[in-house]
Amino acid sequence: MSKIIIGTRGSDLALWQANHTQELLSSIGIESEITIIKTQGDKIQHLSFDKMEGKGFFTKEIEEALLSGAVDLAVHSHKDLETRQPEGLCIAAVPNRSFVEDVLLIRKEKAVQNAKFKVAEDAVIGTSSARRKSQLKFHLPQCTTNDLRGNVPTRIDKLRQGQYDAIVLAKAGIKRLELDLSEFEVVDLEPTEFIPAPAQGALAFQMRDNDPRLDQLKQLTNTSDAANVRIERTLLRELDGGCQLPFGAHCTKEGDQYHLFCAIAESAEAPSRYASLQGTDPVSLVEDMLMMLKKKA
Repeated sequence: MSKIIIGTRGSDLALWQANHTQELLSSIGIESEITIIKTQGDKIQHLSFDKMEGKGFFTKEIEEALLSGAVDLAVHSHKDLETRQPEGLCIAAVPNRSFVEDVLLIRKEKAVQNAKFKVAEDAVIGTSSARRKSQLKFHLPQCTTNDLRGNVPTRIDKLRQGQYDAIVLAKAGIKRLELDLSEFEVVDLEPTEFIPAPAQGALAFQMRDNDPRLDQLKQLTNTSDAANVRIERTLLRELDGGCQLPFGAHCTKEGDQYHLFCAIAESAEAPSRYASLQGTDPVSLVEDMLMMLKKKA
C-alpha cells in the first residue's frame, strides 16, 4: 500500500500531533511522511479569533491540499475543525482523547491560595477565546481579559515577560509538549465547572472520502471518545458555532449514561450561562440540551 502524506501546521504542537499520527499509522502497517502547510490562523497573529472573518482559520488551507491530492491525511486538533465537512472529505479516525480541561497559569506574585481559581481579583488574564472570556466573566468578574495569540510556547513566554498576570491554555497541549511550568501557579480548571471547547483534547484524522485506506484507518478510532466528541460537536453545529461563539461542551459516559455540561453566552463580553443534563440516548440528549440552552437565552 502506498505511503500516506500527512498535512499539518508547523507549530510545535501541530508537529507533535503529526509525529504521533505517524506512530499510530506505523502501528497498523502504514508508512507516512509529513508536509507542513501554513494556514490563515498562523499568518494573522494580531487579531483575536472573534474578530477574524469566516471559519476554519487553522484548517482551510490543509483541507484544500487534501482535496487537490497534495496530501492524503490531515491531522487536526478536532476542536479547530468546522462541524460540517467539505464535500469530498471525511473524518477517518478519532484516536484516544487526551486531557479535556483548560489550565490557568498564574505568575506567582498574582496567585492567591484562597481565591477562586487561586488568582488575584485584579489580575489581567490572557486569552483570545470568546468561550474562555465569557466563562472568566462569570467566575472572575473583577478580572480583566486581554487578547493573547501565538503558539503555546509563545503564549507562555508572554506570561513570563509579565505581559499578563495569568493565561488560559488547554491542558492537552501543555502535556503533549512536556513543558516546564514550575515557575507558575498551575490550576486545572474542572471541566464540569469551566467547560472546555467541544472536542477539546481530541485529534481528528481527515481524508478524502474515496480513499481506499479509510477502512484501515478506522481501527485507530477510540469509539467511546468519538461518541462523546460527536455529541459535543453536534451541539456546536446546531448552534451554528465556531471559534467566534462563546460555547463550551463537555460530555462523558458512565455505563450507559451520558453526562453533558454546557456553557454559552451571547458574546465574549457577557458572562456564560450553564446547563447540564444526563441521559442514555445521544439524539434526545442533544435535542433536550438545545431546548434548555434556548430557554435560558
